[in-house]
Amino acid sequence: MNSRIVCNPLDLSYRYQDIRTPFVGRSVHREAADPTVVFYRGRYLMFASMTRGFWHSEDLIEWTLQPSEKIPAIDYAPDVREVDGALLFTASRKTKGRFFRSVDPFADDFEEIAPSDVAFWDPDTFQDDDGRLYLYWGCSHNRPVSGVELDRSTFRSLGEPVPLISADTANRGWERTGDDYVAEVRRGFAGKVMDAYIGDAPFIEGAYMNRVGDRYYLQYAGPGTQFNTYADGCYVGDGPLGPFDYDPHSPFSSKPGGFITGAGHGSTFQDRHGNWWHVATMRVSVNADFERRIGLFPAGFDDDGVLFCNQNFADYPMLVPDRAFDPWTEASPGWMLLSHRAHATASSSAEGHDPALATDESVRSWWVAGSDRPGEWLQLDLGEEATVHALQVNLADHELASRAPKRRDLAKATFGKRAVFPDSHPTEVRVELSVDGVEWTVVHDTIGSREDAPHAFIVLPEARRARFVRVTAGEMPFGGAFAASGVRVFGLADVPLPDAVAVGGERHDPRTASLRWDAAPGAVGYNVRYGIAPDKLYHSWLVYDRTDLEVGSLNAGHPYWFAVDSFNGAGVAPGAVARLD
Repeated sequence: MNSRIVCNPLDLSYRYQDIRTPFVGRSVHREAADPTVVFYRGRYLMFASMTRGFWHSEDLIEWTLQPSEKIPAIDYAPDVREVDGALLFTASRKTKGRFFRSVDPFADDFEEIAPSDVAFWDPDTFQDDDGRLYLYWGCSHNRPVSGVELDRSTFRSLGEPVPLISADTANRGWERTGDDYVAEVRRGFAGKVMDAYIGDAPFIEGAYMNRVGDRYYLQYAGPGTQFNTYADGCYVGDGPLGPFDYDPHSPFSSKPGGFITGAGHGSTFQDRHGNWWHVATMRVSVNADFERRIGLFPAGFDDDGVLFCNQNFADYPMLVPDRAFDPWTEASPGWMLLSHRAHATASSSAEGHDPALATDESVRSWWVAGSDRPGEWLQLDLGEEATVHALQVNLADHELASRAPKRRDLAKATFGKRAVFPDSHPTEVRVELSVDGVEWTVVHDTIGSREDAPHAFIVLPEARRARFVRVTAGEMPFGGAFAASGVRVFGLADVPLPDAVAVGGERHDPRTASLRWDAAPGAVGYNVRYGIAPDKLYHSWLVYDRTDLEVGSLNAGHPYWFAVDSFNGAGVAPGAVARLD
Protein backbone atom coordinates (compact mmCIF):
# COMPACT_ATOMS: atom_id res chain seq x y z
CA MET A 1 0.00 0.00 0.00
CA ASN A 2 2.76 2.44 0.91
CA SER A 3 4.19 2.57 -2.61
CA ARG A 4 0.88 3.89 -3.96
CA ILE A 5 0.83 7.09 -1.88
CA VAL A 6 1.62 10.61 -3.08
CA CYS A 7 1.48 14.08 -1.54
CA ASN A 8 0.80 17.49 -3.05
CA PRO A 9 2.54 19.38 -4.43
CA LEU A 10 3.63 16.58 -6.70
CA ASP A 11 7.35 15.88 -6.51
CA LEU A 12 8.32 16.59 -10.11
CA SER A 13 11.62 17.75 -11.56
CA TYR A 14 10.20 21.22 -12.16
CA ARG A 15 12.43 23.14 -14.55
CA TYR A 16 14.17 26.36 -13.61
CA GLN A 17 13.26 29.54 -15.43
CA ASP A 18 15.51 32.45 -16.34
CA ILE A 19 13.17 35.44 -16.43
CA ARG A 20 14.10 39.06 -17.15
CA THR A 21 11.36 41.67 -16.72
CA PRO A 22 11.43 45.46 -16.61
CA PHE A 23 9.56 45.45 -13.29
CA VAL A 24 11.43 42.98 -11.08
CA GLY A 25 14.70 42.37 -12.91
CA ARG A 26 15.97 38.80 -13.10
CA SER A 27 14.41 35.84 -11.33
CA VAL A 28 15.52 32.21 -11.34
CA HIS A 29 12.99 29.78 -9.89
CA ARG A 30 11.19 26.55 -10.66
CA GLU A 31 7.87 26.64 -12.43
CA ALA A 32 5.24 24.38 -13.95
CA ALA A 33 1.53 25.08 -14.33
CA ASP A 34 -1.60 24.69 -16.46
CA PRO A 35 -1.27 20.90 -16.67
CA THR A 36 -3.01 18.68 -19.19
CA VAL A 37 -2.94 14.92 -18.62
CA VAL A 38 -3.81 12.44 -21.36
CA PHE A 39 -3.82 8.64 -21.15
CA TYR A 40 -2.16 7.54 -24.37
CA ARG A 41 -1.11 4.04 -25.35
CA GLY A 42 -0.98 2.78 -21.78
CA ARG A 43 0.84 5.74 -20.17
CA TYR A 44 -0.16 8.99 -18.58
CA LEU A 45 1.43 12.02 -20.25
CA MET A 46 1.45 15.35 -18.43
CA PHE A 47 2.18 18.54 -20.36
CA ALA A 48 2.70 21.72 -18.35
CA SER A 49 3.88 25.25 -18.97
CA MET A 50 7.61 25.96 -19.09
CA THR A 51 8.77 22.34 -19.04
CA ARG A 52 10.59 21.79 -22.37
CA GLY A 53 8.96 18.41 -22.70
CA PHE A 54 6.45 16.37 -20.73
CA TRP A 55 6.27 14.00 -17.78
CA HIS A 56 5.10 10.44 -18.19
CA SER A 57 3.95 7.79 -15.73
CA GLU A 58 2.53 4.28 -15.64
CA ASP A 59 0.77 4.75 -12.30
CA LEU A 60 0.21 8.50 -11.55
CA ILE A 61 2.83 8.15 -8.80
CA GLU A 62 6.29 8.06 -10.34
CA TRP A 63 6.80 10.65 -13.09
CA THR A 64 9.73 10.93 -15.50
CA LEU A 65 10.51 14.00 -17.56
CA GLN A 66 10.82 13.40 -21.30
CA PRO A 67 12.60 16.32 -23.01
CA SER A 68 11.39 17.67 -26.33
CA GLU A 69 13.07 19.97 -28.78
CA LYS A 70 10.09 19.97 -31.14
CA ILE A 71 7.26 21.50 -29.12
CA PRO A 72 7.51 25.22 -28.25
CA ALA A 73 9.47 25.71 -25.04
CA ILE A 74 7.90 28.92 -23.75
CA ASP A 75 4.37 28.83 -25.14
CA TYR A 76 2.13 28.80 -22.07
CA ALA A 77 -0.69 26.42 -21.18
CA PRO A 78 0.06 23.46 -23.45
CA ASP A 79 -2.99 21.43 -24.44
CA VAL A 80 -2.70 17.83 -25.60
CA ARG A 81 -5.54 15.52 -26.66
CA GLU A 82 -5.80 12.29 -28.53
CA VAL A 83 -7.45 13.14 -31.85
CA ASP A 84 -7.96 10.50 -34.52
CA GLY A 85 -5.51 8.19 -32.78
CA ALA A 86 -2.62 10.66 -32.51
CA LEU A 87 -1.62 13.37 -30.04
CA LEU A 88 -2.66 16.89 -31.02
CA PHE A 89 -0.61 19.57 -29.27
CA THR A 90 -1.12 23.32 -29.13
CA ALA A 91 -0.28 26.11 -26.68
CA SER A 92 -0.70 29.84 -26.07
CA ARG A 93 0.97 32.34 -28.36
CA LYS A 94 0.89 36.09 -28.78
CA THR A 95 0.10 35.51 -32.43
CA LYS A 96 -2.09 32.90 -34.09
CA GLY A 97 -1.59 29.42 -32.71
CA ARG A 98 0.00 26.30 -34.18
CA PHE A 99 -0.97 22.65 -34.10
CA PHE A 100 1.50 19.79 -33.73
CA ARG A 101 0.91 16.06 -34.17
CA SER A 102 2.69 13.05 -32.65
CA VAL A 103 2.19 9.30 -32.77
CA ASP A 104 5.40 8.51 -30.84
CA PRO A 105 6.04 11.32 -28.35
CA PHE A 106 9.00 9.46 -26.82
CA ALA A 107 10.74 9.73 -30.18
CA ASP A 108 10.02 13.47 -30.14
CA ASP A 109 8.22 13.17 -33.47
CA PHE A 110 6.04 16.22 -32.91
CA GLU A 111 5.45 17.78 -36.29
CA GLU A 112 3.80 21.11 -36.97
CA ILE A 113 0.83 20.25 -39.17
CA ALA A 114 -1.20 23.43 -39.43
CA PRO A 115 -1.46 27.04 -38.31
CA SER A 116 -4.58 28.24 -36.56
CA ASP A 117 -6.71 31.00 -37.99
CA VAL A 118 -7.43 32.05 -34.38
CA ALA A 119 -5.08 33.92 -32.05
CA PHE A 120 -5.59 32.24 -28.69
CA TRP A 121 -4.41 31.92 -25.13
CA ASP A 122 -5.10 28.88 -22.94
CA PRO A 123 -6.39 26.60 -25.70
CA ASP A 124 -8.19 23.29 -25.32
CA THR A 125 -9.11 20.93 -28.14
CA PHE A 126 -11.87 18.36 -27.77
CA GLN A 127 -12.97 15.58 -30.11
CA ASP A 128 -16.58 14.55 -29.58
CA ASP A 129 -17.91 11.02 -29.88
CA ASP A 130 -19.02 11.73 -33.45
CA GLY A 131 -15.47 12.66 -34.43
CA ARG A 132 -16.09 16.41 -34.74
CA LEU A 133 -13.33 18.60 -33.35
CA TYR A 134 -13.67 21.77 -31.26
CA LEU A 135 -11.35 24.45 -29.94
CA TYR A 136 -11.90 26.48 -26.75
CA TRP A 137 -9.72 29.35 -25.63
CA GLY A 138 -9.58 32.45 -23.47
CA CYS A 139 -7.35 34.16 -20.91
CA SER A 140 -8.50 37.69 -20.29
CA HIS A 141 -9.94 40.14 -17.81
CA ASN A 142 -12.30 41.60 -20.41
CA ARG A 143 -12.91 38.97 -23.12
CA PRO A 144 -14.90 35.73 -22.76
CA VAL A 145 -13.83 32.14 -23.09
CA SER A 146 -14.92 31.18 -26.61
CA GLY A 147 -15.31 28.07 -28.70
CA VAL A 148 -15.52 27.06 -32.34
CA GLU A 149 -15.66 23.88 -34.39
CA LEU A 150 -12.52 23.04 -36.36
CA ASP A 151 -12.08 21.28 -39.65
CA ARG A 152 -10.34 17.98 -38.79
CA SER A 153 -8.06 18.21 -41.82
CA THR A 154 -7.09 21.86 -41.98
CA PHE A 155 -7.76 22.88 -38.33
CA ARG A 156 -9.43 26.02 -39.64
CA SER A 157 -12.55 27.40 -37.99
CA LEU A 158 -15.95 26.22 -39.18
CA GLY A 159 -18.14 29.21 -38.52
CA GLU A 160 -17.72 32.14 -36.16
CA PRO A 161 -16.40 31.76 -32.59
CA VAL A 162 -19.09 31.48 -29.92
CA PRO A 163 -18.62 33.44 -26.65
CA LEU A 164 -19.25 30.97 -23.82
CA ILE A 165 -18.02 32.17 -20.39
CA SER A 166 -17.60 35.63 -18.88
CA ALA A 167 -16.94 36.80 -15.34
CA ASP A 168 -19.84 37.55 -13.00
CA THR A 169 -18.25 38.71 -9.78
CA ALA A 170 -21.49 40.31 -8.60
CA ASN A 171 -22.93 36.82 -8.18
CA ARG A 172 -19.90 34.53 -7.92
CA GLY A 173 -17.78 35.34 -4.94
CA TRP A 174 -15.00 32.94 -5.94
CA GLU A 175 -14.26 34.92 -9.11
CA ARG A 176 -13.24 37.99 -7.09
CA THR A 177 -9.54 38.83 -7.16
CA GLY A 178 -7.24 38.97 -4.16
CA ASP A 179 -6.04 36.57 -1.51
CA ASP A 180 -8.96 35.34 0.59
CA TYR A 181 -11.23 37.23 -1.88
CA VAL A 182 -10.02 40.59 -0.52
CA ALA A 183 -9.00 43.01 -3.26
CA GLU A 184 -5.25 43.46 -3.42
CA VAL A 185 -3.58 46.83 -3.00
CA ARG A 186 -0.94 47.22 -5.69
CA ARG A 187 2.03 49.45 -5.02
CA GLY A 188 4.72 51.20 -6.99
CA PHE A 189 4.89 51.98 -10.66
CA ALA A 190 4.06 48.41 -11.68
CA GLY A 191 1.03 48.52 -9.41
CA LYS A 192 -0.22 51.69 -11.06
CA VAL A 193 0.17 50.12 -14.47
CA MET A 194 -1.78 47.04 -13.43
CA ASP A 195 -4.50 49.12 -11.76
CA ALA A 196 -4.96 51.08 -14.95
CA TYR A 197 -4.89 48.00 -17.17
CA ILE A 198 -6.87 45.45 -15.15
CA GLY A 199 -8.27 47.05 -12.02
CA ASP A 200 -9.94 44.36 -9.90
CA ALA A 201 -11.30 42.33 -12.83
CA PRO A 202 -10.56 38.59 -12.68
CA PHE A 203 -8.86 36.63 -15.40
CA ILE A 204 -11.27 34.05 -16.82
CA GLU A 205 -9.10 31.42 -18.47
CA GLY A 206 -7.97 27.82 -18.74
CA ALA A 207 -10.87 26.14 -20.58
CA TYR A 208 -11.15 22.36 -20.53
CA MET A 209 -13.95 20.15 -21.86
CA ASN A 210 -15.19 16.72 -20.76
CA ARG A 211 -18.18 14.82 -22.04
CA VAL A 212 -19.85 12.41 -19.60
CA GLY A 213 -22.90 10.69 -20.99
CA ASP A 214 -24.96 13.30 -22.75
CA ARG A 215 -23.58 16.22 -20.72
CA TYR A 216 -20.74 18.53 -21.70
CA TYR A 217 -18.68 20.01 -18.86
CA LEU A 218 -16.86 23.17 -19.90
CA GLN A 219 -14.40 24.05 -17.14
CA TYR A 220 -12.60 27.34 -16.59
CA ALA A 221 -10.28 29.02 -14.11
CA GLY A 222 -10.26 32.27 -12.17
CA PRO A 223 -9.59 34.78 -10.70
CA GLY A 224 -5.78 34.75 -11.10
CA THR A 225 -2.95 32.28 -10.75
CA GLN A 226 -1.13 34.34 -8.10
CA PHE A 227 -3.97 34.13 -5.56
CA ASN A 228 -4.63 31.42 -2.96
CA THR A 229 -8.19 31.42 -4.33
CA TYR A 230 -7.22 30.26 -7.84
CA ALA A 231 -9.87 27.70 -8.72
CA ASP A 232 -11.76 25.91 -11.47
CA GLY A 233 -15.48 26.31 -12.10
CA CYS A 234 -17.82 24.66 -14.53
CA TYR A 235 -20.63 25.17 -17.01
CA VAL A 236 -22.80 22.25 -18.14
CA GLY A 237 -24.55 21.94 -21.50
CA ASP A 238 -26.18 19.57 -23.92
CA GLY A 239 -23.76 20.23 -26.79
CA PRO A 240 -20.08 21.08 -27.29
CA LEU A 241 -20.88 24.74 -28.03
CA GLY A 242 -23.77 25.01 -25.63
CA PRO A 243 -25.99 26.50 -24.64
CA PHE A 244 -24.38 26.13 -21.21
CA ASP A 245 -25.68 26.71 -17.71
CA TYR A 246 -23.42 27.78 -14.88
CA ASP A 247 -23.03 25.06 -12.25
CA PRO A 248 -23.73 26.70 -8.85
CA HIS A 249 -21.57 24.04 -7.15
CA SER A 250 -18.62 25.91 -8.65
CA PRO A 251 -15.80 26.12 -8.03
CA PHE A 252 -15.45 22.35 -8.21
CA SER A 253 -11.67 22.60 -7.64
CA SER A 254 -10.50 25.03 -4.97
CA LYS A 255 -7.82 24.93 -2.27
CA PRO A 256 -7.51 28.30 -0.54
CA GLY A 257 -5.95 27.00 2.71
CA GLY A 258 -3.18 24.72 3.97
CA PHE A 259 0.50 24.35 3.20
CA ILE A 260 0.19 25.05 -0.52
CA THR A 261 -2.84 26.76 -2.00
CA GLY A 262 -4.54 27.13 -5.35
CA ALA A 263 -6.16 24.49 -7.55
CA GLY A 264 -7.00 26.21 -10.83
CA HIS A 265 -6.35 25.82 -14.56
CA GLY A 266 -6.11 22.11 -14.94
CA SER A 267 -7.61 19.11 -16.66
CA THR A 268 -10.00 16.34 -15.67
CA PHE A 269 -9.24 12.82 -16.86
CA GLN A 270 -9.89 9.14 -16.21
CA ASP A 271 -7.26 6.60 -15.25
CA ARG A 272 -6.99 3.07 -16.61
CA HIS A 273 -9.54 1.87 -14.01
CA GLY A 274 -12.16 4.50 -14.81
CA ASN A 275 -11.41 6.68 -11.76
CA TRP A 276 -11.62 10.43 -12.36
CA TRP A 277 -8.80 12.80 -11.39
CA HIS A 278 -8.25 16.53 -11.64
CA VAL A 279 -4.75 17.93 -12.04
CA ALA A 280 -4.33 21.66 -11.43
CA THR A 281 -2.03 24.60 -10.76
CA MET A 282 -0.90 25.39 -7.20
CA ARG A 283 0.82 28.61 -6.29
CA VAL A 284 4.02 29.67 -4.60
CA SER A 285 4.21 33.15 -6.18
CA VAL A 286 7.03 34.56 -4.07
CA ASN A 287 9.94 34.96 -6.48
CA ALA A 288 7.41 35.82 -9.21
CA ASP A 289 3.65 35.57 -9.69
CA PHE A 290 4.12 32.62 -12.03
CA GLU A 291 6.17 30.55 -9.55
CA ARG A 292 3.87 27.53 -9.37
CA ARG A 293 3.56 23.79 -8.82
CA ILE A 294 1.16 20.98 -9.76
CA GLY A 295 -1.40 19.15 -7.64
CA LEU A 296 -3.42 15.98 -8.25
CA PHE A 297 -6.87 15.45 -6.72
CA PRO A 298 -9.44 12.62 -6.73
CA ALA A 299 -12.49 13.74 -8.69
CA GLY A 300 -15.74 12.42 -10.04
CA PHE A 301 -19.34 13.02 -11.04
CA ASP A 302 -22.01 12.34 -8.42
CA ASP A 303 -25.40 10.74 -9.00
CA ASP A 304 -26.83 14.11 -10.01
CA GLY A 305 -24.07 14.68 -12.55
CA VAL A 306 -22.23 17.26 -10.41
CA LEU A 307 -18.49 17.47 -11.06
CA PHE A 308 -16.47 17.49 -7.82
CA CYS A 309 -12.97 17.13 -6.39
CA ASN A 310 -12.16 15.69 -2.99
CA GLN A 311 -9.82 18.37 -1.65
CA ASN A 312 -10.16 17.66 2.05
CA PHE A 313 -6.62 17.67 3.47
CA ALA A 314 -5.47 17.96 -0.12
CA ASP A 315 -1.80 18.51 0.74
CA TYR A 316 -1.67 15.47 3.08
CA PRO A 317 -0.71 11.97 1.87
CA MET A 318 -3.14 10.52 -0.67
CA LEU A 319 -3.73 6.99 -1.93
CA VAL A 320 -3.67 6.18 -5.63
CA PRO A 321 -5.18 2.67 -5.65
CA ASP A 322 -4.45 0.31 -8.51
CA ARG A 323 -8.19 -0.35 -8.96
CA ALA A 324 -11.49 1.45 -9.04
CA PHE A 325 -12.05 3.26 -5.73
CA ASP A 326 -14.35 5.66 -3.90
CA PRO A 327 -12.76 9.16 -4.07
CA TRP A 328 -14.37 10.19 -0.77
CA THR A 329 -13.79 7.17 1.46
CA GLU A 330 -10.67 5.53 0.01
CA ALA A 331 -8.41 8.44 -0.88
CA SER A 332 -6.56 8.85 2.42
CA PRO A 333 -4.23 6.50 4.32
CA GLY A 334 -5.36 8.22 7.53
CA TRP A 335 -2.01 9.81 8.37
CA MET A 336 -2.06 13.20 10.03
CA LEU A 337 0.41 16.07 10.20
CA LEU A 338 2.76 15.78 13.19
CA SER A 339 5.11 18.68 12.51
CA HIS A 340 2.93 21.83 12.64
CA ARG A 341 4.77 24.39 14.79
CA ALA A 342 7.28 21.73 15.84
CA HIS A 343 10.30 23.27 17.54
CA ALA A 344 13.00 23.65 14.90
CA THR A 345 16.72 24.27 15.23
CA ALA A 346 19.41 24.49 12.58
CA SER A 347 23.15 24.46 12.02
CA SER A 348 22.85 28.13 10.98
CA SER A 349 20.28 30.55 9.61
CA ALA A 350 20.25 33.49 7.24
CA GLU A 351 18.84 36.72 8.63
CA GLY A 352 15.05 36.77 8.45
CA HIS A 353 14.79 33.07 7.63
CA ASP A 354 14.60 31.34 11.01
CA PRO A 355 14.06 27.58 11.42
CA ALA A 356 10.47 28.10 12.57
CA LEU A 357 9.55 29.01 8.99
CA ALA A 358 10.05 25.37 8.00
CA THR A 359 7.19 24.22 10.25
CA ASP A 360 4.62 27.01 9.84
CA GLU A 361 2.65 25.16 7.11
CA SER A 362 3.27 27.73 4.40
CA VAL A 363 5.12 27.05 1.16
CA ARG A 364 5.56 30.82 0.82
CA SER A 365 7.99 31.20 3.73
CA TRP A 366 11.22 29.33 4.30
CA TRP A 367 14.23 28.72 6.48
CA VAL A 368 17.60 29.32 4.83
CA ALA A 369 20.96 28.06 6.05
CA GLY A 370 23.56 30.68 6.84
CA SER A 371 26.03 29.28 4.30
CA ASP A 372 25.97 27.40 1.01
CA ARG A 373 28.18 24.59 2.28
CA PRO A 374 26.96 20.99 2.16
CA GLY A 375 26.33 19.61 5.63
CA GLU A 376 24.01 22.35 6.86
CA TRP A 377 21.10 20.79 8.74
CA LEU A 378 17.63 21.45 10.07
CA GLN A 379 16.21 19.53 13.05
CA LEU A 380 12.63 19.17 14.31
CA ASP A 381 11.43 18.20 17.76
CA LEU A 382 7.85 16.91 17.50
CA GLY A 383 7.44 17.36 21.26
CA GLU A 384 6.45 13.76 21.92
CA GLU A 385 7.29 10.40 20.45
CA ALA A 386 4.90 9.44 17.64
CA THR A 387 4.44 6.85 14.90
CA VAL A 388 5.95 8.25 11.69
CA HIS A 389 4.80 6.90 8.34
CA ALA A 390 6.04 9.52 5.85
CA LEU A 391 7.91 12.80 5.44
CA GLN A 392 7.90 15.53 2.83
CA VAL A 393 10.93 17.79 2.32
CA ASN A 394 9.97 20.91 0.38
CA LEU A 395 12.86 23.00 -0.88
CA ALA A 396 12.68 26.70 -1.74
CA ASP A 397 14.45 28.76 -4.39
CA HIS A 398 16.29 31.43 -2.45
CA GLU A 399 18.16 34.22 -4.25
CA LEU A 400 19.35 32.05 -7.12
CA ALA A 401 19.50 34.80 -9.74
CA SER A 402 22.95 35.80 -8.50
CA ARG A 403 24.19 32.21 -8.82
CA ALA A 404 22.59 30.71 -11.91
CA PRO A 405 24.37 31.22 -15.24
CA LYS A 406 22.53 33.49 -17.62
CA ARG A 407 20.80 31.70 -20.45
CA ARG A 408 21.61 32.89 -23.95
CA ASP A 409 18.48 31.45 -25.54
CA LEU A 410 16.09 34.06 -24.16
CA ALA A 411 12.88 34.61 -26.10
CA LYS A 412 10.25 37.28 -25.84
CA ALA A 413 7.54 36.54 -23.28
CA THR A 414 4.41 38.33 -22.08
CA PHE A 415 6.56 40.74 -20.07
CA GLY A 416 10.25 40.84 -20.84
CA LYS A 417 12.22 37.74 -21.88
CA ARG A 418 12.68 34.24 -20.56
CA ALA A 419 14.31 30.86 -21.11
CA VAL A 420 13.92 27.44 -19.55
CA PHE A 421 16.93 25.60 -18.12
CA PRO A 422 16.85 22.18 -19.83
CA ASP A 423 18.64 20.14 -17.17
CA SER A 424 17.85 18.74 -13.76
CA HIS A 425 19.47 20.23 -10.67
CA PRO A 426 20.47 18.31 -7.54
CA THR A 427 18.47 18.48 -4.32
CA GLU A 428 20.51 16.13 -2.18
CA VAL A 429 19.31 15.46 1.38
CA ARG A 430 19.79 12.93 4.15
CA VAL A 431 16.82 12.36 6.47
CA GLU A 432 17.27 10.80 9.90
CA LEU A 433 14.87 9.90 12.70
CA SER A 434 15.51 9.57 16.42
CA VAL A 435 13.55 8.77 19.55
CA ASP A 436 15.92 10.57 21.94
CA GLY A 437 17.95 12.98 19.80
CA VAL A 438 21.10 10.94 20.42
CA GLU A 439 20.78 7.76 18.39
CA TRP A 440 19.77 8.37 14.78
CA THR A 441 18.53 6.14 11.96
CA VAL A 442 18.90 7.16 8.32
CA VAL A 443 15.59 6.68 6.47
CA HIS A 444 16.44 8.51 3.24
CA ASP A 445 19.74 9.55 1.68
CA THR A 446 20.34 11.02 -1.77
CA ILE A 447 23.64 12.77 -1.01
CA GLY A 448 26.00 12.11 -3.91
CA SER A 449 23.19 10.98 -6.22
CA ARG A 450 22.36 14.36 -7.81
CA GLU A 451 18.67 13.40 -7.56
CA ASP A 452 16.28 16.22 -8.45
CA ALA A 453 13.38 16.04 -5.99
CA PRO A 454 12.32 19.52 -4.86
CA HIS A 455 9.30 18.18 -2.96
CA ALA A 456 10.64 14.80 -1.92
CA PHE A 457 7.91 12.60 -0.45
CA ILE A 458 9.37 9.75 1.56
CA VAL A 459 7.10 6.87 2.58
CA LEU A 460 8.78 4.61 5.12
CA PRO A 461 8.69 0.89 4.30
CA GLU A 462 7.58 0.35 7.89
CA ALA A 463 6.31 2.90 10.38
CA ARG A 464 8.88 4.05 12.93
CA ARG A 465 8.61 5.58 16.37
CA ALA A 466 10.36 8.94 16.52
CA ARG A 467 10.37 12.33 18.18
CA PHE A 468 13.21 14.04 16.33
CA VAL A 469 13.77 14.55 12.60
CA ARG A 470 17.00 15.83 11.06
CA VAL A 471 17.52 16.81 7.43
CA THR A 472 21.08 17.39 6.21
CA ALA A 473 21.91 18.97 2.86
CA GLY A 474 24.22 17.79 0.15
CA GLU A 475 24.49 19.59 -3.18
CA MET A 476 21.79 22.16 -3.90
CA PRO A 477 20.71 23.82 -7.19
CA PHE A 478 23.31 26.25 -8.58
CA GLY A 479 25.36 25.78 -5.41
CA GLY A 480 22.83 27.76 -3.39
CA ALA A 481 22.11 27.56 0.30
CA PHE A 482 19.88 24.85 1.77
CA ALA A 483 16.40 26.41 1.96
CA ALA A 484 13.30 24.55 3.18
CA SER A 485 9.74 25.86 3.06
CA GLY A 486 8.37 22.81 4.82
CA VAL A 487 9.77 19.72 6.47
CA ARG A 488 6.49 17.92 7.05
CA VAL A 489 6.06 14.76 9.09
CA PHE A 490 3.02 12.50 8.75
CA GLY A 491 1.80 9.66 10.93
CA LEU A 492 -0.19 9.20 14.11
CA ALA A 493 0.29 10.81 17.52
CA ASP A 494 -0.43 9.23 20.91
CA VAL A 495 -3.09 11.77 21.85
CA PRO A 496 -6.89 11.67 22.07
CA LEU A 497 -8.97 13.12 19.28
CA PRO A 498 -9.98 16.75 19.80
CA ASP A 499 -13.57 17.55 20.64
CA ALA A 500 -15.98 18.14 17.79
CA VAL A 501 -16.93 21.78 17.30
CA ALA A 502 -20.12 23.50 16.18
CA VAL A 503 -19.99 26.21 13.55
CA GLY A 504 -21.82 29.50 13.89
CA GLY A 505 -21.88 32.81 12.12
CA GLU A 506 -23.87 34.61 9.49
CA ARG A 507 -24.04 35.17 5.78
CA HIS A 508 -23.70 38.92 5.74
CA ASP A 509 -23.92 39.30 1.97
CA PRO A 510 -24.87 36.94 -0.90
CA ARG A 511 -21.23 36.03 -1.62
CA THR A 512 -19.73 35.93 1.87
CA ALA A 513 -20.25 34.10 5.14
CA SER A 514 -18.46 34.87 8.39
CA LEU A 515 -17.84 31.68 10.38
CA ARG A 516 -16.90 31.21 14.05
CA TRP A 517 -16.35 28.24 16.30
CA ASP A 518 -14.96 27.53 19.75
CA ALA A 519 -11.44 26.24 20.06
CA ALA A 520 -11.24 22.49 20.56
CA PRO A 521 -8.64 21.55 23.21
CA GLY A 522 -5.86 19.58 21.59
CA ALA A 523 -6.80 20.56 18.04
CA VAL A 524 -4.00 21.41 15.61
CA GLY A 525 -6.33 22.92 13.02
CA TYR A 526 -9.75 22.86 11.41
CA ASN A 527 -11.09 21.76 8.05
CA VAL A 528 -14.03 23.91 6.98
CA ARG A 529 -16.40 22.12 4.57
CA TYR A 530 -19.28 23.78 2.76
CA GLY A 531 -21.63 23.50 -0.19
CA ILE A 532 -25.08 24.34 -1.55
CA ALA A 533 -26.66 21.13 -0.23
CA PRO A 534 -26.15 19.36 3.12
CA ASP A 535 -25.01 16.19 1.34
CA LYS A 536 -22.74 18.02 -1.11
CA LEU A 537 -20.14 19.80 1.02
CA TYR A 538 -17.74 19.71 -1.89
CA HIS A 539 -15.62 22.74 -0.87
CA SER A 540 -13.01 22.72 1.88
CA TRP A 541 -10.66 25.23 3.50
CA LEU A 542 -7.88 24.02 5.80
CA VAL A 543 -6.89 26.48 8.55
CA TYR A 544 -4.44 26.49 11.44
CA ASP A 545 -4.08 28.75 14.50
CA ARG A 546 -7.53 30.34 14.19
CA THR A 547 -11.20 29.83 15.09
CA ASP A 548 -12.87 32.02 12.51
CA LEU A 549 -13.00 32.31 8.74
CA GLU A 550 -14.51 34.65 6.19
CA VAL A 551 -15.63 32.54 3.24
CA GLY A 552 -16.03 34.83 0.24
CA SER A 553 -16.46 32.22 -2.49
CA LEU A 554 -20.26 31.77 -2.37
CA ASN A 555 -22.68 31.92 -5.27
CA ALA A 556 -25.50 34.41 -4.80
CA GLY A 557 -29.03 33.08 -4.74
CA HIS A 558 -28.19 29.70 -3.19
CA PRO A 559 -28.31 28.47 0.41
CA TYR A 560 -25.11 27.10 1.93
CA TRP A 561 -24.37 24.49 4.57
CA PHE A 562 -21.16 24.43 6.62
CA ALA A 563 -19.29 22.08 8.92
CA VAL A 564 -16.01 22.52 10.79
CA ASP A 565 -13.96 19.40 11.51
CA SER A 566 -11.31 19.68 14.24
CA PHE A 567 -8.16 17.59 13.87
CA ASN A 568 -4.82 16.78 15.42
CA GLY A 569 -2.16 14.12 15.07
CA ALA A 570 -4.61 11.39 16.06
CA GLY A 571 -7.26 12.09 13.44
CA VAL A 572 -10.34 14.11 12.60
CA ALA A 573 -13.44 14.88 14.68
CA PRO A 574 -16.26 15.69 12.21
CA GLY A 575 -18.41 18.69 13.02
CA ALA A 576 -22.17 18.92 12.65
CA VAL A 577 -23.60 20.43 9.47
CA ALA A 578 -25.35 23.79 9.88
CA ARG A 579 -27.13 26.06 7.44
CA LEU A 580 -26.26 29.76 7.45
CA ASP A 581 -28.62 32.09 5.59
